[in-house]
Amino acid sequence: MSEPNSERVYSTDGGPAPPRPAATRRPARPRSGADGGTGARGRRPADPGDGVVRLHRGKPARGGKQGTLVVGLPGSEAELDALLRLCKQRIGTGGTRQGRVLLIQGDHREALLALLEAEGHGVKLAGG
Repeated sequence: MSEPNSERVYSTDGGPAPPRPAATRRPARPRSGADGGTGARGRRPADPGDGVVRLHRGKPARGGKQGTLVVGLPGSEAELDALLRLCKQRIGTGGTRQGRVLLIQGDHREALLALLEAEGHGVKLAGG
């Protein structure tokens, strides 16, 4: 009844199926973490550190909704929070800070470009 390339997976005989030999098990796939991991959907743009603020259009951590990412801002945590508050008030939308990246709800790259240039930052539109 036993064939050389077959193994019992399920049985109604009452006992559990025997464990599979380690050689036939597939290796576990790495899972992405809560911060987005390594998948392309959860990846945030990297800050090149050249002093230029970049405005990206994207959908990270927003459930598929459009957002504008502001990357490369200089300053302390408190200065970033103050700039985020100013951006949200002037544009009239919501937003949050994830590390050193500001995430503004909606596609507001043009308005943010004008606002950040008025604040004295060198700004570029990047990514899409």
